[in-house]
Amino acid sequence: MKTIRTLVIDDERQARAEMIRMLKAYPQIVVLGEAADAEQGQKMIELLQPDLIFLDIQMPGKTGFEMLESLSHIPQVVFVTAYDTYALQAFEVSALDYLMKPVRSERLDKAINIVTERCHGQLEPTFFIKDRNKLHLLKWGAVELITSEENYVRLYYGKEQVLMKNSLNNLEKNPDCAMFFRASRERMFNINYIASVENTGSKISVTLHSGTIVQLSERQSVRFRSLQKR
Repeated sequence: MKTIRTLVIDDERQARAEMIRMLKAYPQIVVLGEAADAEQGQKMIELLQPDLIFLDIQMPGKTGFEMLESLSHIPQVVFVTAYDTYALQAFEVSALDYLMKPVRSERLDKAINIVTERCHGQLEPTFFIKDRNKLHLLKWGAVELITSEENYVRLYYGKEQVLMKNSLNNLEKNPDCAMFFRASRERMFNINYIASVENTGSKISVTLHSGTIVQLSERQSVRFRSLQKR
């Protein structure tokens, strides 16, 4: 079973201890650590890159929402709070679930089932990106084209685009990005968005649904032709 690397972020020590105790009942959940406030939680997220966080909302300093806004890449989130007034805001940032304290075991069961389905690919994976002052919720399947810009990549989806701190090399290794083909050093495209393919001598050019034309390098043109023959 694939493990789900998890952090618990809550300013109440007893609440953290109780959540960690309850999570021990789920063999797929591996708790990497705990944080007592948003600042510590942000540092641990950036260092450990967890798959999932159980996140309190009202904490000293930044709230849980403010912490999410300060991250460049956001894990899956289950909010855990004593207040029901934030439920709508939680789902606006597409939290997987919203648990009320004290957390009941049957509600945690439901949350873990949702988490497991998402993290094991039974639900199409989503992720958050912060670009400027806006949080974007994306699915890789909705991204048509990715281009490289120094230490960032630009994702094109629909009529929008967003910058993400990453590299094409890293994305090529990401199993969630298996639908992308590397066209060149600077570009990769979603094969599900191919409208037409044109052979131009030793190179191939691909037209995407948006009308964008992507020129493949000679090396990648050879690779693309070999894939077409399969």
